[in-house]
Amino acid sequence: MKRQHWQTTLALAAVLAAPLAAQAWEPTKTVEFIVPAGTGGGADQMARAIQGIIAKHGLMKQSMVVVNKSGGAGAEGFLDVKNAKGDPHKIIITLSNLFTTPLAQGTPFSWKDLTPVKMMALDEFVLWVNAETPFKTSKDYVQQAKDRANDPSKRFKMGGTGAKQEDEIITVAVQQKTGARFTYIPFKGGGDVAVQLVGKHVDSTVNNPIEAVAHWRGGKLRPLCVFDQKRMPYNNKVTDAQSWADIPTCKEQGLDVDYLMLRGIFMPGGVKPDQAQYYVEVLRKVQQTPEWKQLMEQGAYNTTSLEGKEYADWVAKEEQRHVELMKAAGFLHKK
Repeated sequence: MKRQHWQTTLALAAVLAAPLAAQAWEPTKTVEFIVPAGTGGGADQMARAIQGIIAKHGLMKQSMVVVNKSGGAGAEGFLDVKNAKGDPHKIIITLSNLFTTPLAQGTPFSWKDLTPVKMMALDEFVLWVNAETPFKTSKDYVQQAKDRANDPSKRFKMGGTGAKQEDEIITVAVQQKTGARFTYIPFKGGGDVAVQLVGKHVDSTVNNPIEAVAHWRGGKLRPLCVFDQKRMPYNNKVTDAQSWADIPTCKEQGLDVDYLMLRGIFMPGGVKPDQAQYYVEVLRKVQQTPEWKQLMEQGAYNTTSLEGKEYADWVAKEEQRHVELMKAAGFLHKK
C-alpha cells in the first residue's frame, strides 16, 4: 500500500511539473547585469555577490555578466535599460540614484520606464571618521563642524559618492538640522570615498557599512552613528571591541536624521510577466543561501525584501519622498 501511495505521489508530481516545465521562460543567452554606479561601491559589491552566488549554486543555466555604467551619476545605466524595452536578458540593480539622477539632472528617465522585480535589501548609512581623530560621537563631531561653520577655509570636508545623490542629501540634511556646514567633495564610488577618509583627504563620510567595514576592521576608520530609526541587529564583533549593533543611531545622539537606500532589482519595461517571475524565483533562491546571509551581516543590511505590487508601491512612495528631500536641499533640476 505504501509503495502504491509513493508511486501515485510521484505520478502526480510529474503531472504538476510537466506543464510548468513546458511553459516556464528561461534566458537563452548571457544576462547583462547593469550597475549604474562605479566599482567597489555597495551596488557593485551586491551585484557581484548575486552573480557569484548564482554561478556557484547553478541557479541559472545561462551565464550572467556584471557591467558598470556609472556615467552621469548612473544615467548611462538607466538609459541603457530604458532603451532595452522588452529585453528579458538585461537586469539592473538600483540605488537611490533611481530617483536622484532624473530629479537632479532632468534625465529623461523614470523608474516607471522599468519593471520592478525584487527589493533585495535596504542599505544603511553610517557617519564615519578617521580612527586617529578624537571624535567618539556624532555630537562631538557636529559641534566642531558648527564651530567652523562661519569660516569656509576651516570647514570639515565630507566625502561622498557623486553630487546631488544620497550622500550629499544626507550631508545637507545634517546641515539643516544642526547649523553645521561642510565642504562636500564628490567621488566616483563608495570604495574611493572610504580610501579618501583613510588617507585623511576628507574629514568624514556617510558611507554604507560594506564600503567601509574592511577599514573599520583594520583600525583605520571609526563609526560614530547610523542613520536609521533603530540600531542594526548584528551582534557578532567586527572589531575586537564593537559589533554593528554597538553603533548608536544618530537620533540617540541628538542628530535627528535617518535615511535608508534601496538595493533592488528591475528589468526593462515591456517584459512579460513570466520573464520577470523567472528572476523573482532566482533571486528568492539567492536569498536562501548561506553566502547571502553572510553578505547581509557583513554589510549590516536592513533585510527588508519586497516583490510585486508591494515593491512597486514602496518605490512610488520613496520617489515622492526624494522629491521632497531634493527640493529641501535645492537639488531639483531647473527646467
